[in-house]
Amino acid sequence: MNKKFNVKIGINPISWMNDDLPSLGGETPLEVALSEGAEIGYQGFELGNKFPKKSAALLDVLGKYKLECISGWYSGLLAHADRTVEQEIEAVGPHLRLLAESGARVMVYGEVADAIQGQAQPLYKRPRFVTHAQWQAYADKMTAFARHTLSHGVRLSYHHHMGAYVESPADVDQLMALTGPELGLLFDSGHMTFGGGDAVTMLKKHIARVSHVHCKDVRPAVTKLARNGNWTFLQSVINGAFSVPGDGCIDFRGILQLLYEHGYEGWLVVEAEQDPAVAPSYQYAQMGYQHLAGLVQAIESGALRAAA
Repeated sequence: MNKKFNVKIGINPISWMNDDLPSLGGETPLEVALSEGAEIGYQGFELGNKFPKKSAALLDVLGKYKLECISGWYSGLLAHADRTVEQEIEAVGPHLRLLAESGARVMVYGEVADAIQGQAQPLYKRPRFVTHAQWQAYADKMTAFARHTLSHGVRLSYHHHMGAYVESPADVDQLMALTGPELGLLFDSGHMTFGGGDAVTMLKKHIARVSHVHCKDVRPAVTKLARNGNWTFLQSVINGAFSVPGDGCIDFRGILQLLYEHGYEGWLVVEAEQDPAVAPSYQYAQMGYQHLAGLVQAIESGALRAAA
């Protein structure tokens, strides 16, 4: 297979500052993250709370460091039975416009209805759809909403997430089975593993729907303590459940090889929330970049040698 691995390596500012836990790097200026990320070699950033909310200002601040706007998290509420697609379309308007005008081609959809990832509740108390009718109603709304964002040039990419309705491998299977192809899957290696799945197996199963990739590693000893100790999601983060690629148990070579073989073209985003006082931002961001960049190069080189 003689072809280029057409991916870009980007990062989420959560390595420097955590929007959900301002105590983790909240004092760090945005431009520190941008300058350090660019120096390491990252090509773009996902958005966070400290980024400008107007496209001209956003492109200006990113342009100073020759960085691209990758995407941005959107907190959706479609899991609420009384939340209509029309209401969600109205709510997403400014964010969708910002992403489209800033060159992003995907939007991260995080379902926050009834979610407990920011609350002082153990992970087992997360919300769940109980009946097939509930799943189908939700899936229909997600497909319709994804169709709307796609009409504006931005593909909705669903982020399965700890503490939310879609957390486990079975949840992801169900959502993908019931939604239309308009809805992309944001494959998050860390959340998939913490949620009980094998990252490579699940990626292989849903590769045709993957529109965006978050690369985070997992420390299995910590996630085991989190489950057994009934920790909250934020406790799990503070205690080091996640790290950057190459610092945990996940087979990123297997993940990237699958993406390459199936022609994935898009972003590989390092998104590894940790306490920067324990895991220094620059050091870990550089570790994650070097691990992914080395794998991309190795996969391309291997393909070239095989074709020779």
